[in-house]
This record gives sequence, C-alpha cells and structure tokens, in this order.
Amino acid sequence: MNVVKIATAGSVDDGKSTLIGRLLYDTNSLTEDKIDAIQKSSLKKGYDYLDFSLATDGLVAEREQGITIDVAHIYFSTRSRSYIIADTPGHVEYTRNMVTGASTSQVAIVLIDARKGVVEQTYRHFFINNLLRIKNVIVAINKMDLVDFSEQVYLDIKVQFEKLNSKSTYEEQQLHFIPVSALHGDNIAIKSERMPWYEGKPLLYHLEQLELTDVNDQGEARFPVQQVIRPKTAEFHDFRGYAGKVYGGSLEVGDEVAVLPTGTRSRIKDIYFYDQSFKRASSGNSVTLTLEDNINIARGDMLVRPNELPKVERAIEATICWMDNKPLTAGSKYILRHNTNQVLSKIELIRNVIATDYSGSEPASSLHLNQIGETSLKLSKPIYFDPYSSNKTNGAFILIDPQTNATSGVGFIH
Repeated sequence: MNVVKIATAGSVDDGKSTLIGRLLYDTNSLTEDKIDAIQKSSLKKGYDYLDFSLATDGLVAEREQGITIDVAHIYFSTRSRSYIIADTPGHVEYTRNMVTGASTSQVAIVLIDARKGVVEQTYRHFFINNLLRIKNVIVAINKMDLVDFSEQVYLDIKVQFEKLNSKSTYEEQQLHFIPVSALHGDNIAIKSERMPWYEGKPLLYHLEQLELTDVNDQGEARFPVQQVIRPKTAEFHDFRGYAGKVYGGSLEVGDEVAVLPTGTRSRIKDIYFYDQSFKRASSGNSVTLTLEDNINIARGDMLVRPNELPKVERAIEATICWMDNKPLTAGSKYILRHNTNQVLSKIELIRNVIATDYSGSEPASSLHLNQIGETSLKLSKPIYFDPYSSNKTNGAFILIDPQTNATSGVGFIH
C-alpha cells in the first residue's frame, strides 16, 4: 500500500488540528474511546459540536492553550493509501519545527482562514515548502462557514495566493485550491452541498489521486554505506557485505559501481534483504550488497555508478535553517553529518539572512534561532553530494554542536 507523507501549515487558529481530526474521523481512524473522550470534552467546554482538534493536540500545554507546540506525526488509512501527517506549529518561533516536520513530506496542506486571507505566516510557510521542494501544495481555505460559504471570498483569497506564487518556483498545476470547513466536514471527505459553485473535488480525493514520488526517488542512484558486515562465523567466514539504503535510482546485480572517495570500481555480486536474495534494489530499500572484488570500504563511503558521479568537494555553498539558541557565526566549527559521513566543518562566511516573506535578503554576520540564510562552509575532508534541487537526500545535511552533541542546524547544498 502506498504511504503518503503530508505536512500541514497554517497560522495560529487557522484550524490545522481540527482539519486533521476531521480527516481521522471521516476515515474511521478514531477509536470509539477517543470519540467518546472528544464528545465529553466538547460538552464540558460548552460546545454544541465535536472539537476535533482534541484528537491531535497531545501535550497538556497544547490542550490547555488550544495551540500546537510540538511536531506530531499522525497516522490514518483509506482502502487505497496510508497517510502520515506531520502536524507542525504555526508560530514564527517554531519555524525550525516546521522545517523538521516537512523535510520528508511529499505534499503540503497550507491552511488559510477565510476571514483573514493570506497573512504573514502564509508567506513563511509557503516559502519553507518551496525551500524544501515539496512537490504538491493543497491550499485549503478553511472556515468557509464563517463567511457564509462565499464564492467571492474564496476567489479573492485565490487571487492573493496566486500573486504570492508568482514569487516562487511552483508551477500552476502543482497547486490545488479547495474551500473547506474542517469543523463541519465541508469538502473534506465528501463534496459540500453548501458550496455548489465549487466544481472541484474534496480534499481527501486530491490526496487519494495525487501522483507521488518518495523523496528518496529523486536523482541518480546513491548508496551510502552504513555498516560493513563481517560475521566471521564458520558458515560465513569470508562474507563481506555493505549495509545501507538506496537513494535515487535503483541498483541491480551485475551493475558496475565506483566506491567514493577512492574511485575504486567493482560490480555488484549479490543483493540481500535479511536472508533473501534479490536481483534489484529500488530507491528506498535498505539492503546489504556484496561486490565481486574484495576492496577497502568503510562506513561513510558511497557506492555510485561510474557514469553518475556526484560532486566531490571540500568547500560547499548552502542555505541553512538555524535551530540553536546559540547564534551561528563565521569561524565557528560544527560536525557536519551528510548521510552516513561525518566531517568537521568551519563556517567560512554568512552571506545573508533570507526574508521568508519573499521580500529578499539582507547582509548578515550571524544566523539566530529560526533564521534562514546563505552560507559558505569549508570541510576537513571531501563529501560526495548533489545539489538539493536535484537530489534531496544527497543534497542535505545537519550541523551538530561538538560540545553539546545537539543538532544545531539543517542545510541544503546549492
């Protein structure tokens, strides 16, 4: 069954949690005891409706304040697909949470309050979706019940968003506009009779019909080695396997591969998944490879086809989203983790801070928490990378503070 990864985005009180709760309810993904708890809590608050946001706001602080603070991953299924939703906070101070939640998503749902239209946070969330190259965006114009299901309100907001989209790299066909009322279920799972002017399909239909590719499918075949397997038992005394995950294209038995960084070549002899042997490993498969030649390979090395070589550099240019309370400054040193490879990195230059409202950038000497900027880094040894725009997995990295071992930032290589 296909698994669809969804990122939600919206300003405070736009109704993300309610929308997700409604999707869970309409797909029969809520247990009876959960529905009973929602009913009791809704009555206790004096509501004459079910407060579906209670289905997702799991932290005590979230329930008490009625806001989303942490990133939550919610699961539900239909007959044809399974879904994982990253419910991310809407506040500006949680930009890093949204980047984290959306980094592996194939589709984003951007919520807009029909009463407010496109606001500052809409710009920020759309910018991050664009930065992360999320392929499909569904713009859900929510709370249509509070504007009398007005077609004109919907059209006005659509024009506002299309003006915003003119500043992005998205094509028109990558955006889908849907007027909804998450609270009452209009255009969520079934088409609303209260908006006959809307000729499109409901939200769930779009999720079911979208042609999706996993983030691992982008680009050419890359196999970062996670572990060298040497059982050294009587049965497998001479066995030498290389465990890892295939990204980009597929690999097959008999394929010639080059080992980076040495450039040594060999051919794939076997492909194993546990104790089963296969002729082909597709993108996203975690497998163990054996090669025809006994060559020196270690964790952090990468297997690629000789005619599909990535860039091998000790200096890189990258856009970084900063996630640490301690600012990022030129000259500071961090551990850069790229796939299974770890190298020491030095921040050579911070070029600017990018305004997430598409208004441009301004020169800067540091990056503070939740800021996004363009940087230059120098590495202690080369890494084997592709630009993020052509291969998400092989074009991204994280920066780790060597003193605290905390993840301080995430980068996207140019």
